[in-house]
Amino acid sequence: MATETQTQRSAAGTKAAATRKRTAAKRSASRTKASATQTRSAARSTARSARSTATEAGRTAGRRADAASSSFEALVREAERALVLIPVGAALEARDAAVKQVRTYTDRRTARREFNRFERRGERALKRR
Repeated sequence: MATETQTQRSAAGTKAAATRKRTAAKRSASRTKASATQTRSAARSTARSARSTATEAGRTAGRRADAASSSFEALVREAERALVLIPVGAALEARDAAVKQVRTYTDRRTARREFNRFERRGERALKRR
């Protein structure tokens, strides 16, 4: 190796320092770019999560409202059944039974047939004892 002059050594040192500075700048730029990419990706992910959370919150609110209305509708149906439908149905059954009995005993033939049926049934019941 040949001996270097002071100027050459100084120039080599300056060149090496510039290379180190350039390499550090590239490394820093690369890290900054990677950090920006990562930040952008995280922001997209956060935005996506926020959208899905909002959508799910809307669905949950809708389901809660549906459940409340279904519960209320069931309560109304049960009250209607107990307070309206059952008494009206029972009254109609009683009316139908009364009409049937009146028709049976206002016609002589059907009344006689019914009395004969009762008589036969009574005879059978007494014979079994």
